[in-house]
Amino acid sequence: MRTWLSNVFRAAATLGAGMHVTLRTFVQSYRRRAFTEHFEYPERPVPVRPRYRGFHRYDLTTCIGCDKCARACPVDCIYIGKEKAAPPLKGFVVTGFAIDYTKCMFCALCVDPCPVDCIFMGSNHDISTYTRDGCVVDYAKLPLEVAWGQATLNPTAVHESKRVALPVWTKAGEPSKT
Repeated sequence: MRTWLSNVFRAAATLGAGMHVTLRTFVQSYRRRAFTEHFEYPERPVPVRPRYRGFHRYDLTTCIGCDKCARACPVDCIYIGKEKAAPPLKGFVVTGFAIDYTKCMFCALCVDPCPVDCIFMGSNHDISTYTRDGCVVDYAKLPLEVAWGQATLNPTAVHESKRVALPVWTKAGEPSKT
């Protein structure tokens, strides 16, 4: 009988401790402010830590097209388009540097092997799109101040870089009878 009463008391004490934690969390959720009230997110950026690994920053002017970052990527999300440089110059000219952020796991393994430090992890964390092809960012098509400078990598700049001017459809002429 004594062990039964001690087991009942221990179960009640454990249940009471669990309910205390639950009730304390419940009350705290009503006392604290919402995330948007605290940080005013769209108007002011959320503070991030100095070593935060956000979306990449890339400098096309210093890239030599060595392809080391693409080989170091464990998920193969970096696509580099390059051409042989004109005869007086040596090496490659980078024509496209795209990163597929649907695959990227932000591990920063692509940053270390770069010999000229043209790619590093930025502090931006908010690039939202409605389609998956909006998550593929081609840094070679972005303006230099957006891809590298102090301006943020915003969804509007990425969307504008994907815009292709298509020719207006014209009706084909009559074939000539010769």
